[in-house]
Amino acid sequence: MIDITNAIIGQMEKRYRATLINSLPGFKCLQLIGTSSDNGHSNLGLFNSIFHLGASPALLGVIFRPQSTDHDTLTNIKRTGIYTLNNVTQSFVDKAHQTSARYESGFSEFVECGLTEYYIPDFEAPFVAESSVKIGLSVKEIIPIKANDTTMVIGEIVRIQLNEDLVAADGFVDHHLAGTITVAGLDSYYATTPIARFSYAKPDRPLTQISKGKGNI
Repeated sequence: MIDITNAIIGQMEKRYRATLINSLPGFKCLQLIGTSSDNGHSNLGLFNSIFHLGASPALLGVIFRPQSTDHDTLTNIKRTGIYTLNNVTQSFVDKAHQTSARYESGFSEFVECGLTEYYIPDFEAPFVAESSVKIGLSVKEIIPIKANDTTMVIGEIVRIQLNEDLVAADGFVDHHLAGTITVAGLDSYYATTPIARFSYAKPDRPLTQISKGKGNI
């Protein structure tokens, strides 16, 4: 077993350190964020820093790295106040990964990477037609993080689109059936294999197994 101190981390080669720290926490949520500029130009970016904040109100957070001159996603979110999250499936993971390339501002990753814009009434941010779980969000709060010059965007879920058979009777969204994939680090993608789903844990009640991961109940 190796023992890595923060002093050792600080002395690592830059790319090695980035790869190590990005992959260290394990599997992460993977989403394509769709936005639109003031003049209607679409933008699409791949993110793995998305997390649940609460269900009432329904809030999700995402972390943006330090700003660069061509960071259209955050710029569009600040200007329009809306954006979309779209799951990635194995059928188009290569196209999703390509959206992480640094295209010049004004170029649409939908067009450059071969993905399809999808719009719904009364919501002007683009969804990814190929995605099986689509979420529309409205910005609630934007928080600068001083520790590393990143930005946290908190959004409220205002639209959800997915097939009815992906939602169990108790509201559980089955991402295995949806074909959702996950990521470790920045470039290593994985399919999911269900293990089990358990009842709500309480100190005075034994666990029961709701599902063995073979789909909805």
